[in-house]
Amino acid sequence: MNELKHNGKKLFYWIMLGTALIIIYKAIDQLPNIAEAIGVFFGAISPIIAGAFIAYVLYMPCKKVEKWFKKSKFQVLRKRARALSILIVYVIVILLLFVVIKAVAPVVMESLAELVNNLEGYVRTVIDNYNNLPEDSFFKNRLFGTVTQYFSNFNIMDYVNINNITEYAKGAIEVFKGVFQVFVALIVSIYALSERNRITNFIKKLSKATLNEHTYKTLAKYFNSANKIFTRFISSQLLDAIVVSILTTIALSIMNIKYAPLLGLTIGLFNIIPYIGAIIGVAIATIITFITGGLTQMIWMLVVTVILQQIDANIINPKIVGSSLKISPLLVIVAVLIGGKYFGMVGMFLSVPICALIKIIMEDYIDYQMKRKKLEEKQQSTVY
Repeated sequence: MNELKHNGKKLFYWIMLGTALIIIYKAIDQLPNIAEAIGVFFGAISPIIAGAFIAYVLYMPCKKVEKWFKKSKFQVLRKRARALSILIVYVIVILLLFVVIKAVAPVVMESLAELVNNLEGYVRTVIDNYNNLPEDSFFKNRLFGTVTQYFSNFNIMDYVNINNITEYAKGAIEVFKGVFQVFVALIVSIYALSERNRITNFIKKLSKATLNEHTYKTLAKYFNSANKIFTRFISSQLLDAIVVSILTTIALSIMNIKYAPLLGLTIGLFNIIPYIGAIIGVAIATIITFITGGLTQMIWMLVVTVILQQIDANIINPKIVGSSLKISPLLVIVAVLIGGKYFGMVGMFLSVPICALIKIIMEDYIDYQMKRKKLEEKQQSTVY
């Protein structure tokens, strides 16, 4: 009887193992389809994710305005504090976006359109100047010759032709889809902000019901740390990008550099990405200035932007960001490169706060292990 039971358990074990191996094999075999299905799923819920992100960014201003209304002497305002706070914050954000679109966007788009239209002419001018240099000039080496040869065949119409009209039409359809998704994201964000207490309470109850006390407290601790890091980093980096864009645009405009608003905005946007972003933004601006204004103007532009970047790195950014992200530059660069490799621009932006959170977890883990080892050593010394 015991032997029969033992054989039955063995048989059951081998059947389960075989079934598991078949499932794993089929899963690997269908990996492209599974990946595609996951991609479709995340594409479908992307407006919800975007809405949650908008709600997350606007949570702090909404919370502050709501507190202000709750202190009001009027009961009507106190009762509708949350709704009024959401309404006011969204009106302010929409007005700011309207001002940006009305005042900044036309100037930037005009600069961009002019640059694209004249790009071929600028490239031709640079090539002609290169060809007129003496043969013993430093710039007449193999590297510059190869680059010049590549751009000598540049034709803007290769990128804007009849064959690409279909692609542009598809792009226009995607824009309409994007507008609809933005609308859905806004609705989701409004609901998320208005129902935030219910959402957080549900998550807390679910966590308490499924986790033990120690695990729950640990996760709550890291969740609060992550919330502080992400909130401060996102808001401060966006504010820093705006400040850098304005200062750079003003400086380049004073120097009469072409497409100053476009270059200022480019440098400011790339400045969101720590360390690497500033280098990329200045490099793009340097190339455009060299093509449109020549070597002398490029050198002056480079000097001014480097000075502004140093002012930002040593004065403006520390004041805005503070010391909340105590990470070494090397670790930041590694995090940005890895984030960019797997998740593009969004990964480059979010990799730094994620890295800061991982650093906190690792430090806590090391401290815990050190304490445990000391305790074990103490116990062993007591025994002996």
